[in-house]
Order: sequence, then C-alpha cells, then structure tokens
Amino acid sequence: MGGPATIAGVEPFLHNLFSDGDLIPIPFQSRLAKYIAKRRTPSIEEQYKEIGGGSPITMWTERQGELLAKILDRVSPETAPHKSYIAFRYTPPLTATTVAELQKDGVERAIAFTLYPQYSCSTTGSSLNELWRHLKDADPEKKIRWSVIDRWPTHDKLVEVFARHIETSLAEYSEADRKEVVLLFSAHSLPMSVVNRGDPYPAEVAATVHAIMNRLGHSNPYRLIWQSQVGPSAWLGPKTNEVIEGYARLGKKHLLAVPVAFVSDHIETLFEVDIEYGKLAKENGISLKRVASLNDDPLFIEALADLVVPHLKGVPAVTNQFKLRCPMCLNPKCEAQKKYFAGESL
Repeated sequence: MGGPATIAGVEPFLHNLFSDGDLIPIPFQSRLAKYIAKRRTPSIEEQYKEIGGGSPITMWTERQGELLAKILDRVSPETAPHKSYIAFRYTPPLTATTVAELQKDGVERAIAFTLYPQYSCSTTGSSLNELWRHLKDADPEKKIRWSVIDRWPTHDKLVEVFARHIETSLAEYSEADRKEVVLLFSAHSLPMSVVNRGDPYPAEVAATVHAIMNRLGHSNPYRLIWQSQVGPSAWLGPKTNEVIEGYARLGKKHLLAVPVAFVSDHIETLFEVDIEYGKLAKENGISLKRVASLNDDPLFIEALADLVVPHLKGVPAVTNQFKLRCPMCLNPKCEAQKKYFAGESL
C-alpha cells in the first residue's frame, strides 16, 4: 500500500487511503475522504516526525526487490535479467506510473507479487483491482503476460524466518522469565463489514501464527491480536492496546510483539508498536518488546525467490483459491479483475 516518504506526502497518502472503498468502505466516500484526511493529517504528521520524518517502506521494498532479482538472475539465468517494480496504492510509485514504466521498458512477462503474506480483499485485492483498472485501458491487447502470487501465509521459509526472529528476541530474556513471555502476534485489523463479507484474511493470519507456533514447539503462551483500527465502525478485535492493558491487569510482566502480517518496518511497527504501545505498557508497569521486522533478512529474500521461481518455469497464472470471491462480495471490480488475470495464457 505504501507510506509517505516525507511529511509533505502525509495528506495525499491519507486522502488516497480513505478514498479506497475496498479498504475502508464508508458512505459518501469521495467527500468524506478529503475531510477525514485533512482532519487527521496534523496528528499523523507528528507520528511520522517521531520515526524520522517519513516511512522507510519504499526503501525496504526497493531493497527486497533488488536482492530478489539478484537471486533470480543466479538461479534462473534463462529468464534473466530480472527487475522488480513497485506499485503502491496510496503513495508513489503509484500503480498507473508503474504500468507506464513496464510498457516503456518493453516488458512482456510480469508477475504481480503481493508482499502481504495473507490475502485480504482490502489489501491485495484492492491492489490487484487497481492494477487491472489501469491494464485494461493501457494494455487492451494484453501484450504483457501476467501471473499472480496472491498469498503465501504458511510458506516454509516465511514461517522459519519469523520463528528465528522470535527465538532471537526470546534469548534476550533471563532464563527464569523466558517461558513466561507472552507472544502477541499483532496484525492490521479489518472492518467487521469486510470480515463478515467472507474475507479470508483472519483465517490466513491465524494459519501463519499456528505454523510459527508449531515450529517453535509451542514454547510460549500466545495470542493473535489486531491493531490500527480507525473510525467509529466496528473492527476486528481484540485491539492490541486493550490486550496490553488486560494482561497488565492479569499480572503478566513480559510481552513480545510479533508483527505477523508486515514484512518490513513502517509506521505500524516503528510508531504504533514501538512508541505508542511501548508507552502504554510502561504506564501499566509491564515490559513490551518487539521482534525485529523481516526487512532484508537473507532467509526472507530466499522465501520470496522460492515463490517466484515456479512462475518463471510456467505454473498456471493463478491458483484456484485466487479465483474464489468472497461469498457476500458485490464488487464488480473483483469479478472483472479475477477473470482478467485468470484468463492469462503463459
């Protein structure tokens, strides 16, 4: 989805975010998006100032793409050279710009690869809808052949790299405290209107957590919790801040946050978890630490390469799961987008 690289980019970012009905469905979207963005901009600007004046997500995404391309050049020389492109929803480089760049570079084969391990209509689905919206006009003859990596919640190396990062953090506790540390797998929440539509995201995040805990041998108690709720409508819970307060009340002393749906650092990890929730924990007399984000961990980059290589060899353009819409979906863009990518011939 992206994040503003500078303070000046905060308001345009928020306006694009609140304009996206796939992520935050609200009435009178086009009018309210501008109002909400303008109202929230000052406080969000302060948050970005506290993490250095902008989001590092573009830097990390570029780094991940460059490292991935190097591996692909080595393991699949017959399809080299490989190049990564970024298509963000709310900040540059936006999808329209990236589609134009692909065409300018003469690309004939592309893989739409989500960096959200768990699929949601509001994130990966929204991004693919936006990609389809531009491709149908910019490339009506389908000169670029596409395949899609739309989810990978239980990939072996993803699970392994999360587990190793957790083990590294647990090793920082005393032996007496280590087994009592509560692992808080925190993921970005969803509006309940999206969840009740049949969105697979909660189940897929839970699948990631279950696989990680199996790999850890269920060494510690844990919970899956949800952060970043905005607005007055109902969102998926329990909320991370309420969980911290609840465990403080129940006498837990050590909490370890695991951002299980994010693969790089950005505002939700650097400010929301580290600063906001860290302060809340301190005020409640308990310790809250965070597992390091995956960022450019070599094993994580290997996981990305493992996912891409089969697409270079000629797998179906999409999976059967990709083709399945949410049972309560009424969005015509979703149907058209899925048919577009499923109809590719590789």
